[in-house]
Amino acid sequence: MHNKESLLKNRLKSVGYAFKGAVYLLKTEASIKIQCAIALIATLFGFIFNISTYEWMAQILSIGLVMSMEGINTSIEEIANFIHPEQHSKIGLIKDIAAGAVFIASVFACIIGLIIYLPKFF
Repeated sequence: MHNKESLLKNRLKSVGYAFKGAVYLLKTEASIKIQCAIALIATLFGFIFNISTYEWMAQILSIGLVMSMEGINTSIEEIANFIHPEQHSKIGLIKDIAAGAVFIASVFACIIGLIIYLPKFF
C-alpha cells in the first residue's frame, strides 16, 4: 500500500511541476501569449461557426502542438543559454532549429485553420 501511495504522490508532484512550467511560459514568453490570443480567437470562431467534432479535434490538436513546441523551444533556449551564455554559432544554430520546429508547427496549424474557416467565410 505504501508503494502505491508514494506513486500517486509522485505523480501529483509531477503534475504540479508541469503546471508551474506552463504558468512560467505564460508569464514570461511573449510568443506563447500571442499564441494563446490566437487560440482564443480560433476557439471563438469555432463556436461562432459551429465547427464539426472533427474540425474541433484538428483545431485543438493544432493549438496544443504549437504551444507544446513553444515550450520545448523555450526549454532548449534556456539549456543553451545555461551551457554557453556567450554568443556562439553552434548555440545559435541549435536555437534556430528549435525555433524552426515551432515555425513548422505554426504553418501547418495555419493551414488547418484555413481549411476549416475559409469555406465558412466564402
